[in-house]
Amino acid sequence: MAIKIRKEDALNYHTQGSPGKIEVNPTKPLSSQMDLALAYSPGVAEPCKEIAADVENIYKYTAKGNLVGVISNGTAVLGLGDIGPEASKPVMEGKGVLFKKFAGIDVFDIEINEKDPKKLIQIIKSLEPTFGGINLEDIKAPECFEIETKLKKEMNIPVMHDDQHGTAIISGAALLNALEIVEKDISQIKLVVNGAGAAAISCTRFYISLGIKRENIVLCDIVGILRSDRTDLDDTRREFATDRDLHTLSDAMLGADVFLGLSAGNIVTQEQLMLMAPNPIVFALANPDPEITYELAIAAREDLIMATGRSDHPNQVNNVLGFPYIFRGALDVRATAINESMKLAAAHAIAKLAKEPVPDIVNKAYGEDKLGFGRLYLIPKPLDPRLITTIAPAVAKAAMESGVAKHPIQDWDAYELELQERIGIDQRLMSVVIARAKKDPKRVVFAEADNRKILKAAQIIRDEKIGEPILLGNREKILALIEDNSLDLSNVTIIDPMEEKAMLKKFADILFSKRQRKGMTVGDAARLVTQRNYFGALMVESGAADAFISGLTRDYPKTILPSLQTIGVKPGVNRVAGMYIMNTPKGPFFFADATVNLNPSAEELVEIIGLTADAVRFFNVEPRIAVLSYSNFGSAKGDIPDKMAKATAIAQQKYPDLVIEGEMQANVAINEDIQREMYPFSKLINKKANTLIFPDLSSSNIAYKLLSELGNSEAIGPILLGMNKPVHILQLGSSIREIVNMVAVAVVDAQSTNNL
Repeated sequence: MAIKIRKEDALNYHTQGSPGKIEVNPTKPLSSQMDLALAYSPGVAEPCKEIAADVENIYKYTAKGNLVGVISNGTAVLGLGDIGPEASKPVMEGKGVLFKKFAGIDVFDIEINEKDPKKLIQIIKSLEPTFGGINLEDIKAPECFEIETKLKKEMNIPVMHDDQHGTAIISGAALLNALEIVEKDISQIKLVVNGAGAAAISCTRFYISLGIKRENIVLCDIVGILRSDRTDLDDTRREFATDRDLHTLSDAMLGADVFLGLSAGNIVTQEQLMLMAPNPIVFALANPDPEITYELAIAAREDLIMATGRSDHPNQVNNVLGFPYIFRGALDVRATAINESMKLAAAHAIAKLAKEPVPDIVNKAYGEDKLGFGRLYLIPKPLDPRLITTIAPAVAKAAMESGVAKHPIQDWDAYELELQERIGIDQRLMSVVIARAKKDPKRVVFAEADNRKILKAAQIIRDEKIGEPILLGNREKILALIEDNSLDLSNVTIIDPMEEKAMLKKFADILFSKRQRKGMTVGDAARLVTQRNYFGALMVESGAADAFISGLTRDYPKTILPSLQTIGVKPGVNRVAGMYIMNTPKGPFFFADATVNLNPSAEELVEIIGLTADAVRFFNVEPRIAVLSYSNFGSAKGDIPDKMAKATAIAQQKYPDLVIEGEMQANVAINEDIQREMYPFSKLINKKANTLIFPDLSSSNIAYKLLSELGNSEAIGPILLGMNKPVHILQLGSSIREIVNMVAVAVVDAQSTNNL
């Protein structure tokens, strides 16, 4: 679905915290005078001398090998046109974020105030000592062709204009698979391209490399067919001019096998699609509105295969499937160029991956039961974790085979592990959860809807189709807050418990039936259900809502009690627990218990271990559990080491299928080298712990809060474990982002609960 973006949201996103989206962080310690002396003067002189002696040492002693320059002059920014280099900077920063997120590549974005192609070429060429590769971006045609061609010829590092080649590679992969499905020979098909800009020209050239014959291609721009008798064509467009008696798009569409649109929205008609050959392939890639809507195209012809640039339809052609991994492979072999062989290798790798069985993590992320190769699945999904280990090696091998690799890879198995470690699942954990939530949004009731943060989060949740918010509270106050904060929550469900006499009576009866033998009277039940934490929990218990969110303005213990009394715990569970996901630069870590159990016994810790392991698997991660203490395997005596050692022994026996180790110190748990040297018997040597069980609430709570503030880590949670239905309690003062994350977790929790 198309995400609704508001001006205020976009501006706030870019201004909150540090302005912009990127920063530079040191990779070496800088905590002592010695560190500073090594980092700068006098120690830095030594690597300088080594590089002066052999320039290739720059890859050994600096970050050049993992650094890409994202460079633009702002002459063709998205759909905004020539808005200048300054205005292009948010886009270039965004490209840098994608490089880092999907391929672990660092980026300096450089916006250059120069439109003269020759001068721009000289400026970019002079930057070669800084970068391992250059990603040109948003430079207008036809200058972009000259600039890229000249730079590729004169520079000895990879250069790629992604606006040209990214779309070509991804759509090329989709084309190969679509042709296989309809059983057509690429050398025999007729192609119509609507658009004659940088992307369209590059796609056409790339499709010729894939096997389409030049004489079977027709291009059309805003004026009409590119004909050889037109006098307004530059050299680039004249390359594809035709002498055939074709003048309009409809003329060209007659008998065409493939339509590629890289032009403008809603300019192709159903009648024009009807002119195409049997089993036509339509790639309508204009954004945000394709040349013809998916619904109209599918309605026109049942035999049609379609792709768009949108995420709300099958077969999204998204450049993020390509550029991060293409540069990853090129950098890792120190390629001197990104050549045609490497681009073809990327396209074929993407096409091949789409034919392989889709992992559960991808199916779950997109809310599908069985994604598989076919008309609705031509290319992989952007959140597929296999992309980096599929495309980057293919590109690296092509670079080696074509003679542009200066540092060939010797051990491909080790390289695959290196690629996995560069990004890991942590980079995509919440992306997967949110994508999964969007596939089947659930009704989420908010107990504290008279709060600006909750209302803002509710707007985001509804706009992005993560869930359907139900707002509890005083109706007039909620409506006033919506108006005062200029929020768009029209037609959202607002429930004022004091207005719902029938629901209050029903909920009081339910509550009394549950608590009548635990000291609660009829009057107590009638009074308590007017409180929003009881009312909201009872909505979930009665089926009037699917998930309950509260806790932003109240203490955790006071907030959780109504849910425990109304919804209760799962069968066989004796206690609930709270877990935090810590997204760290070293990967995701799961902390338990950080919110509920003050000082659990060894036996209680065993139950917490079981609940936590189930929750970690819920996020499609295999738990590797470390039971923590201030001791390592009995090295120190005391109540805590004894308790944690006992819990470890019982848990290992109770859960033989789990990797559980302990008791051990936290640093040892996540440092395989220490374990390998000091504790070679540890079950966590080959794969470090990702799930940490703390001896008490205090230690876990302190650890996650310190890591959040000091460790460049994002905390997701607390996620309440063991409840019979989806209830999740926010921490006091949670941010809007944290609320949205928690709602996504709650929705996916509700999806799983409903499927039981």
